[in-house]
Amino acid sequence: MAGSLQPRRLFLQGVAAAFMFAFASLYAQIPGLYGREGILPARKMLRPLGKGLWQQLWEVPTLLWLSPSLGLDTEQGMELLSLLGTLCSLGALLVPALRHSLLYLLLWTLYLSLYQVGQVFLYFQWDSLLLETGFLAVLVAPLQPSRGRETSGPPHADVPFWLVRWLLFRLMFASGVVKLTSRCPTWWGLTALTYHYETQCLPTPAAWFAHHLPVWLHKLSVVATFLIEIAVPILFFAPIRRLRLAAFYSQALLQILIIITGNYNFFNLLTLVLTTSLLDDKHVSWWLGPGRAKQPPAAWTGRLLTASTLLLEAAVYGLLAYGTVHYFDLELDKEWGSIQAKTAFTFHEFSQWLKVVTMPSVWLGIASLLWVLLGALYRCARIRRWPGKLKAAVQLSIVGAATAAMFTISLVPYTYLEPGTNRQLWAGAHRLFSTVEHLQLANSYGLFRRMTGLAGRPEVVLEGSYDGQSWTEIEFMYKPGNVSVAPPLVVPHQPRLDWQMWFAALGHHTHSPWFSSLVYRLLQGKAQVIRLLQVDTSRYPFWEQPPTYIRAQLYKYWFSRPGEQSQWWRRKWSEEFFPQVTLGDPKLESLLAQFGLQDKSPGRPPPSSASPLPQALRWLRNQLTPLAAPVLLWGLICSVVAIHIFQALLFPGPRRPETVGGEKNKPPSQKEKVGKERSQPQGPEGAGNSSKGTRRKK
Repeated sequence: MAGSLQPRRLFLQGVAAAFMFAFASLYAQIPGLYGREGILPARKMLRPLGKGLWQQLWEVPTLLWLSPSLGLDTEQGMELLSLLGTLCSLGALLVPALRHSLLYLLLWTLYLSLYQVGQVFLYFQWDSLLLETGFLAVLVAPLQPSRGRETSGPPHADVPFWLVRWLLFRLMFASGVVKLTSRCPTWWGLTALTYHYETQCLPTPAAWFAHHLPVWLHKLSVVATFLIEIAVPILFFAPIRRLRLAAFYSQALLQILIIITGNYNFFNLLTLVLTTSLLDDKHVSWWLGPGRAKQPPAAWTGRLLTASTLLLEAAVYGLLAYGTVHYFDLELDKEWGSIQAKTAFTFHEFSQWLKVVTMPSVWLGIASLLWVLLGALYRCARIRRWPGKLKAAVQLSIVGAATAAMFTISLVPYTYLEPGTNRQLWAGAHRLFSTVEHLQLANSYGLFRRMTGLAGRPEVVLEGSYDGQSWTEIEFMYKPGNVSVAPPLVVPHQPRLDWQMWFAALGHHTHSPWFSSLVYRLLQGKAQVIRLLQVDTSRYPFWEQPPTYIRAQLYKYWFSRPGEQSQWWRRKWSEEFFPQVTLGDPKLESLLAQFGLQDKSPGRPPPSSASPLPQALRWLRNQLTPLAAPVLLWGLICSVVAIHIFQALLFPGPRRPETVGGEKNKPPSQKEKVGKERSQPQGPEGAGNSSKGTRRKK
């Protein structure tokens, strides 16, 4: 991983951007989700434990314990943490000097504090991934600002950055493996993508077009997904640079295609950020520079090494191609001009393969980490002066120990893929993981485990009425409802209520206790909750007066067929999802009591709520309430871009050396200047200081 200074910078910038999106997106939703009159009030998660402050902070690590001392209630405390996180991550994006280890520690602490009280609306895999990546950024970021034009960083810099590559491997490999270990018939039948585009939570308009691609192309795309997620991640640790770059571009392609067809908030951006660990300075400079300079002819030993490397690369690509054709029985259908595919192995064979490769993949990680540590030790040994060498050795010892500990912790959730391997792990690894598990330092992953909606996309449609006879549908801003409305583009925002509505439709309403609280708040006409559904209150039919009755129906949705220009969806009623209720209805009261969601004693506001800080938070909330969250996030993005452009125009950096004839036109050194002066012709036609030379000759 030598020469990873620029990839580390890209990684730190990307983590800051992901934090900014996550904090700002959550800030817009706090009143409706976690406010005193929200769906799941956060203050219920912070009941005093009768212990000391430090003990409470360890068991429930959140800075919200300190809110009362600032005169804030829990909701305002969450707003303060979200705003502080947004500002700090924005600063890290704009000011390189702020990309400091302590700043990333603050960002991680702020998000962990919100995560502890976020309940079901913050229990997504990308929230766990952001916390784990954020903590790795604490280790990767420098402890002191760089001086001058830094070329490589301290000797230990690449050691914690290796953990980013290991996290990327765990994320992608697990995401591919769980698709097969779940025994989902669509993944095994290679038909998953014929359902995915229309059944995912929040599709984009491009998903409609992707859904109508030929079935054979969908099957081939599933094969490519398995190749990219299961086979290619092994190349993350390849000693050959071009193999790692090929792995990078394959992962980037997959994430970009997902971004185009689905609204997955900051998740795919964060995954792209992790792929920077596969890059090096030379490749990033090739992106940013004017072009690749011609290299001088290599010696015969260099040519032999290059030829051997090319042969090894060809062998790897040939092995991947052969395995893909063999295990998925790829055949070219000349009559239809398509490629036919089917799974040519059984679940038992895959399970046996997984048992064989899981432990070797652990040893591969250990060997790769040891190689990086040895490289760092070698760079320490090359330092000439003993004080610098001693300082570098101490830093490497501390960072190396932290990296080894993080790797050991991560082995426990990683080996959940194969229980037999998990039981073989060192007992100390399990104890260490159990000690810090609540800090979200390492997590298990596995996205799109099973494909849902095979008989049609289930969708919950809320309806309100004043008389119990005529019903009006209540539309959401983002999730499918009106069949004539196109799927929206909301990335990088995550509408967390819309996401949970998608999960709720997959089961009975009692499996989603928060749904009863949502109905209760809508019957009360709580403005904070209504704005989760519609920021433009004119589009909410019961804004002036809350509905007397609310019920929910379950529909099955499908994308419209080509040629049906007036609508994007088709739907069919399936069944009643939630019974008709009104305020004071025994059924609703029973559900609220059953799940502990009754709010009979909302409590008093904090005694110092009139102090400047709460007033400032309320004023800012009033100013930003009319804005939809995607508008707020894109405003931040445009501001960052505009400021960078302004800085580039006002403070242009040093001019890059140009490449002419294969050599760089760089300024001559002092030694070259002296040699040039001596070789210059003497006399009035000579260049340089010819008059001085003439005087000396005279």
